[in-house]
Amino acid sequence: QVQLVESGGGLVQPGGSLRLSCAASGTGSSISTMGWYRQAPGKQRELVATMSNRGGKSYADSVRGRFTISRENVKNTVSLLMNSLKPEDTAVYYCNAGWGSLYAVQPYWGQGTQVTVSS
Repeated sequence: QVQLVESGGGLVQPGGSLRLSCAASGTGSSISTMGWYRQAPGKQRELVATMSNRGGKSYADSVRGRFTISRENVKNTVSLLMNSLKPEDTAVYYCNAGWGSLYAVQPYWGQGTQVTVSS
């Protein structure tokens, strides 16, 4: 059973930066797809960014150019560097992982980490 643990959320002012990290355990193989989703109050969970262990990446239009996803395949970790944060980026961010395709929601989820962008 794959377990995902996120870290790095918090409170930041508009225009600021945060880095989220997620570490997977419970598998001895490289996880094909790891990424991030987010859910704001009253809204559905949505894709933020995903990355394959071959280097392919996918970003939501709302974060492209501001957020950067990266991975360490050997360690099965994924990070999300978030720059130029906006109040509308406020949400609970969830790590997501599995052996499906880059553009599919994967079966394993972290517990979520809160990101709040506010002055």
